[in-house]
Amino acid sequence: MQKILDAILSGALEEVGRLPVPESYRGVTLHADETAMFEGMESRDKDPHRSLHLDEVATPEPAAGEVLVAVMASGINHNTVWSSIFEPMPTFGFLARYGRTSPQASRHDLPYHVLGSDLAGVVLRCGAGVAGWRPGDEVVAHCLSVELDHPDGHADTMLDPEQRIWGFETNFGGLAELALVKANQLMPRPRHLSWEESAASGLVHSTAYRQLVSPAGARMKQGDTVLIWGASGGLGSYATQLALNGGAIPVCVVSSPWKAEICRRMGADLVIDRSAEGYRFWRDEHTQDPKEWRRFGARIRELTGGDDPDIVFEHPGRETFGASVYVARRGGTIVTCASTSGYEHTFDNRYLWMHLKRIVGSHFANYREAWEANRLVARGRIHPTLSEVVPLKDTAQAVYDVHHNRHQGKVGVLCLAPTEGLGVHDPETRARHESAINRFRKA
Repeated sequence: MQKILDAILSGALEEVGRLPVPESYRGVTLHADETAMFEGMESRDKDPHRSLHLDEVATPEPAAGEVLVAVMASGINHNTVWSSIFEPMPTFGFLARYGRTSPQASRHDLPYHVLGSDLAGVVLRCGAGVAGWRPGDEVVAHCLSVELDHPDGHADTMLDPEQRIWGFETNFGGLAELALVKANQLMPRPRHLSWEESAASGLVHSTAYRQLVSPAGARMKQGDTVLIWGASGGLGSYATQLALNGGAIPVCVVSSPWKAEICRRMGADLVIDRSAEGYRFWRDEHTQDPKEWRRFGARIRELTGGDDPDIVFEHPGRETFGASVYVARRGGTIVTCASTSGYEHTFDNRYLWMHLKRIVGSHFANYREAWEANRLVARGRIHPTLSEVVPLKDTAQAVYDVHHNRHQGKVGVLCLAPTEGLGVHDPETRARHESAINRFRKA
């Protein structure tokens, strides 16, 4: 592994394909025999330190259409949080179901699960039939793993019945020194960014792009008012940038003064600190409070000069969904994914049906959408929202922090990269965007 890393760090990328691939590598794993460890506990009390391990695991051989990547950096996403606390179910069920689909897929059904749905790295080996990539290519990966054997996936790969999220519903993910991906997950790495910055955007940016911009999502247009929950978080920070870049007006909802400042650094003028303003959308565990919906809607109109949101960018789920349906304008769109506060959504349907609103479900992105999102990063129109970076050995603590919402933007993980700041090939472009690249970092 050290020879591979030395070649990458020295820029001798043409050598990478000729170096031997190690028989094993370090990866962040779950163990199948530990899935019951949190039974009977509340979600908030489940500790990823107990369930996540840094193990030495066997290196998989890339099969047809697959690529083995040396992972320089990765990132933490909510799907790794869910995996680590075995919610809504242990991921080993996903691996078993995938393993039954084909002999090639059966390699994923193991007693351990290597997690992670982001990466930036260098191609080491290509399986049969891979023509678009070669060893030595610097890449980032999006997390859509799809078989495309069914006609439903050929208009939009997200509709394929065998569509999965790599590193969550498949094995050999990116929180590791090596990772196995399909060739059609790869995209060129932005040349003005470091390894850890390059790895920050894949899952959350592509998800936000489909949710807001794509014809499959909210079809955002210039001048739209867009309410963005968690606007300084992993998803929300990219939604805010996409709204601003696309000529829309974001109304950013956050939970602290520091997070409000982050939104203003991105260029957003309309910010609601929901903690400071004391919104409580639930009276108790079973009863929502429509008075709070109305108070929240009035605050939005106060900021916008009387406009209700054309689009509500929804991902908290249970806690906020009733309010989201209420505040969207007549004929507006609530576009939803993730449900990080709970999957069971309750809302007053009168405000949906009588006001002709739409709820649109959105899940990750197809290859075209992910490619377009990555191109915006490469062109300096959208910037990574990296707030902190940890070494691979500290992944469990980073997952714990995301689980308890102690972060903003994205938390990066150094896998093979020994330090931050490596891998920048276009310092001139970087210099033009330096302040935007670093705006999520605390001074």
